[in-house]
Amino acid sequence: MRKLIGLFLLALTLGGAGCNGGPSNNGNSGANKSANANAAGQAPVYGYEVVNTYPHDKDAFTQGLVFDNGALLESTGLEKHSTLRRVELQTGKVLQKIDVPPFYFAEGMTLFNGKIYQLTWKAEKGFVYDPQTFQKTGEFPYTGEGWGLTHDAESLILSDGSDKIRFIDPNSYQVRRTVSVTDAGRPVISINELEYVKGEILANIWPLEHGAEKYTDKIARIDPQTGQVKGWIDMTGLLKPGEITNEDSQDAVLNGIAYDELGDRLFVTGKLWPKLFEVRIKQK
Repeated sequence: MRKLIGLFLLALTLGGAGCNGGPSNNGNSGANKSANANAAGQAPVYGYEVVNTYPHDKDAFTQGLVFDNGALLESTGLEKHSTLRRVELQTGKVLQKIDVPPFYFAEGMTLFNGKIYQLTWKAEKGFVYDPQTFQKTGEFPYTGEGWGLTHDAESLILSDGSDKIRFIDPNSYQVRRTVSVTDAGRPVISINELEYVKGEILANIWPLEHGAEKYTDKIARIDPQTGQVKGWIDMTGLLKPGEITNEDSQDAVLNGIAYDELGDRLFVTGKLWPKLFEVRIKQK
């Protein structure tokens, strides 16, 4: 998106004119912050409104999230606990589930051309499933680690925890091209869960490595052609202190983005979070 209007695409289409229930995060002196960021060459920062809140399995180590036909497909991680599941949006009830073999740590996942693709962390192997039965129909290779996965009209899009995003042929699994993610010319590393929304890649940032703590509660809006971060969505305050009860709460970070294209709805959650949120992006 090379025109200024492209920077506001999600804010306009998802933001609307006002709040439709739920709290909002407006930030302080947002207009001045955006102006200063632009002057410094850094990407502008957006806020959010909560439209709806839904239950989420607090034991689900969310690695990938996809909206599919009124429900959510979810990939959960950790060795001996990794799954692929279909979840009822309104209740958080697991409608369908298969366990990934215990020696694999499942990662990102996407639904593309009638197939579910699921990554694993360090095995350099992904799995292909039938989206109706969850029967595994194949495997695919890639080099390095697997973190996040989404797709555009032609390619699987994979992150590996670095600043690199790879575009992969879904038939040969060969890398078509690679982009480096930058903000004001500086690499953005620990790129994690991905979702392709209206010509942009939305990305969570894993916060516990390489000094990425400042991105803990932010989602990057990435230009898929250049890798440039076109904006940040600041999700600070989405989950309130004390709402995480899982003993592994240090890993309970924002992770999981899904988009309902027909309904123009954006959903986010986190690892081990008890809630999933429908949000609307807005200018601060």
